This record gives sequence, C-alpha cells and structure tokens, in this order.
Amino acid sequence: MTHRAEQPVQSNLLPLSGHKLELDTESLFRKLWLIAVITVLIASLVLPLSALLVHSFQDSDKNWVGLSNFITYLTNPALTHSIFNTITLGLIGTVVIISTAFTFAWCMTRTQLKGKSIFKGIAYIPLLTPSLLSAISLIYWFGNQGVLKEWWPFESIYGLSGIVFAISFWAFPHALIILTTSLKQQDARLYEASEVLGAGPWRTFFTVTLPGCKYGLISATAVVFTLVVTDFGIAKVIGGQYNVLATDIYKQVIGQQNFSMGAVVSMVLLIPALITFIVDQWVQKKQQSMFDSKSVVYQPEPNTTRDAFGFVYCTLIAIVMLSIIVMAGYSSLVSFWPYDLTLSLNNYQFDMMDGGGWGAFTNSLIMATGTMVVGTAFIFLSAYGCQKIDVWPSLRKVIHMLSVIPSAIPGLVLGLSYIFFFNSPNNPLNGIYGTFLILIISSVIHFLTVGHLTMVTALKQLPTEIESVTESMKVPFYVTMGRVTLPMTVPAVLEVGIYLFVNAMTTVSAVVFLYGVDTMLASVAVLNMDDAGDTAPAAAMAMMIFISALAVKLLYSGFSYLLLKRTDKWRYG
Repeated sequence: MTHRAEQPVQSNLLPLSGHKLELDTESLFRKLWLIAVITVLIASLVLPLSALLVHSFQDSDKNWVGLSNFITYLTNPALTHSIFNTITLGLIGTVVIISTAFTFAWCMTRTQLKGKSIFKGIAYIPLLTPSLLSAISLIYWFGNQGVLKEWWPFESIYGLSGIVFAISFWAFPHALIILTTSLKQQDARLYEASEVLGAGPWRTFFTVTLPGCKYGLISATAVVFTLVVTDFGIAKVIGGQYNVLATDIYKQVIGQQNFSMGAVVSMVLLIPALITFIVDQWVQKKQQSMFDSKSVVYQPEPNTTRDAFGFVYCTLIAIVMLSIIVMAGYSSLVSFWPYDLTLSLNNYQFDMMDGGGWGAFTNSLIMATGTMVVGTAFIFLSAYGCQKIDVWPSLRKVIHMLSVIPSAIPGLVLGLSYIFFFNSPNNPLNGIYGTFLILIISSVIHFLTVGHLTMVTALKQLPTEIESVTESMKVPFYVTMGRVTLPMTVPAVLEVGIYLFVNAMTTVSAVVFLYGVDTMLASVAVLNMDDAGDTAPAAAMAMMIFISALAVKLLYSGFSYLLLKRTDKWRYG
C-alpha cells in the first residue's frame, strides 16, 4: 500500500522539476539577452564618449592638463566667436524652418487642398539627399557665377544667409513630420465649440490651433535647432568665413591635427544639443497626457480663400524644393560652367577625379546595406528586450535611456569619439578601425534613436495578452517573438530598415573621420571634390546618392506593399 501510494508522487515531481529547469534556462537566456544589448551600447556609445571627455582634459601627448584646453579655447576670440555664430545660426534657422514648415503643415491639415499627396512627396525630397546638395545647388543659383546672383537679397551667399537657406531646405521635412502629426491629432470638438461661441478664424487659430499643438511645436523646435547647430556639410560648403562649432571641429582635427582641441570644441557643441534633447524629452512626456479616446479627427470644410492660399503657398514651397534638385541635376550635366553649357556625362566619370571614384559610391551602397541589416536587427532585439523581456526592469530602463541619447549627439562628435576609443592600440577592438564595420556601427548608433522609438511604439501597440497566453502554453518567448511578434511588427521593421539605409547613404558628419583608404564613401567624396574645386562632379555624386536613395525608397514601397498584403491580414480580420 505504501509503495503504491509513493509511485504517483514521484511521477508528478519529475515534470515539475523539468518545468523548473526549463524556466531557469529561459530566465537565464532573457538575462543574457539584456546583458548582450547593454554591452553593445556601452562599447559603441558610453566608452567612446568617455574617451572623448578624457581627451578634452589632455594635451597632444596625452598628459593631463585639467581645464587648460577649455581656458585656451574660451580665451581665443576667433574660436569663441564660433559659439556666437552657432547660436545665431541656430536661432535664425530654427525660426525660418519652423514658421515655413508649420504653415505648410497647416495647409496640409486645415484646407481642402487638391494634390496633397504630390505636395507632401515633394516636401519630403530633402530626406533623400545629402545636406551638401542644397548648398552646391544654391552656389549655382546665386554664387559668384550663379544664374540669378543679382537676385540674392544679401551681400553674398557665402555666409550666414546661404547657410540658413540651404539648411532650411534640408531640415524642412524633419519639422514637417512632427508638426503635421501634431496638427492631425487635434480634437474637432474644440473647433465646433469655437464656432458655436462665435469665434472668428484668427481667434480660433490662437486659442485652439496653437495651444493644441504647442507640444508639437516645442518638440519640432528642439529637433530643428539641434539639426541646425550640429550640421557640418552645409556650413563647410557655403559658409565662407562664417565659422561655426561644427566646422571648427573639422578644422581642428583634419586641418591642424589638434585632437585635444577638437575634443574641447565637441564638448562645447554637445551643450546646446543636450539642452534641446532634455526639452524634447520633457515635451514627449507631457504630450502623452493629451491623447483622448473620445477625440474626433478634424476634417476641414471647403473654403475658397483658405484653399487658394494653401495651394499658392504649397506651390511656392514645391517650386523651391524642385528648383534645388533640378539645378543640382542640371549643373552635374553641364560640361564647363558657365562657359560651356553643353550637356554631357563627363562629370560622372568619377574614376578620373579625386574623391574616391565609383568605388566610393559602391562603398556607400555596401555600408548603407550593412547599416540597414545590422541596425534593423539590433534595434528590434534591443526594443524587444526593453518591452517584452520581464526581468531586470532597471536595466531595461537604462537600455532605453542609452538608445534615446544618440539623438543629442552630433555626428562629428560621435565620429571623433570613435577615433579616440577604437583607434587606441590598447583597445582589443582596434582592428575594426578603418573598416566597413566601424562605419556601420557609427551609422547605426548615430541614427539609433528614431529607429528605437519607432520599434518601441510598434511593440507597445501589440496586445499584452500574447505573451501571457504563450507563456501559459509553455511556449519559449523567443519562439513567440519569431512566430508572432516579428510578423505583427513588419511595418515598423521595414520603416526602420529604409530609414537607416537612406540616412547611411546621405550622412557626412557621422563618417567623415572614420573612413579608410579602401572605405571612402560617396557623401565624403562630395565634400572632398567640392574642396578641390570640382563642384560639378560633387553635384554629380550628390545626385547619384539622391537617385539611389530614391530608387531604394520606391523599391521598398513596392516590396512592403506586397509583403504587408501577405502578412497583415490579421489586422483586418
């Protein structure tokens, strides 16, 4: 009797201990997952920035000098003047970009404008171009030998006014995306109440529209200010004698080989970027409380005057956008500007010019593809770790924080920090310096924030019951991730992938310090050719970057449509 009673007890214990072992193994795997992610972020972000900070307190021989470098910088009138120039550029550029982008976004959301999709597509063209393209195009329009040089309202295009115009073209769509989203989220009931109370259009605008999108305006302002003060390419090409912090870093490192002073200027440039980053993070937290499940989407009523204004304004913006692209394309085909305007492909014979040749363009395609593949995989895995792995909540918060910080780090600063860290002979990772791998890593980290936030948002939208149900069925979480979570987040994965590819193709600042003899990139080749006086070939290479980014974007649109048609049926029952 006793023996028969003990048998079922032993048989029940076996599966329990086996299940416990399975849980322990899966828990260990979850922890190792988070450890791997945080290790990558520390090695590619925290340690390089720490090396940059340390070098700012050292001289060229790596002797500790304390604040001596900062004192030298702040007591040099020529260098400190760059701080004033940078702030001036940031303020003027931000005002111009925000005002024009807000008006465009208002026309898109508050009028019955015909052809909105066309205007929107044209407005987003700068996202596919390197920042240098607009500067080169403006030189052909308003430079010393420009077509319309007499039309330029200021003394010279080579200076503050030229930088503001060129950077307004490049940063316009970044502000437009935020402002359009903010205006779309406003509650139509507020407009109905305003109309019932007898408020006119202007009073409604100042009491309903502006207050309703104030957080979007602040966020867009923070983003644009950061873009303006940290951009390097435009100021380098069209800035003339108007020195800013970004170009000072380049001059100190490339021109004078003064890496310590370059580190000092980088730390100074980080200050405004970090301030705007903190403001943007504060705004995003405030913005979450504005969402209301009872809100009604605003649908504008037809209004002849308002619609006509929207059409005229958007047409003018579209003409400016297209004129920049058209002039860059035209100048790249002209044989010898302005004396021989015969069209030819001579400027596209990159192998006959300094700048890396067609190999630089091929290298950019390789690097951008690698950034897309590696970056998308890492961003998905890190975002999944933050949102779906239920161990070590404090570490998950740290991972999220580190993933958001890169938006406040200028590309030049990140690139210089990589020199100090990865080029150190004591670093076991020294072997990747000058290779495609370091270019890919720097690009992934530089553009990490947008991809991470996109993926986190997509994961938050999934039903929380998925993990609960699969866990109760004893399905490993990585199986759930591969078979359920990943297919359900395909749209976000594709968006992150194309975002990384396009930005890796067009970036200059994140890679200008890191390329080697065999890894010259197209965007850097544009800068080098312009420096050498080969402006037309530089325009040609910039157009090749634009054309390739546009082609990949179109291929992506077609591929994602077919893929989503197969994988997104669950969304529509």
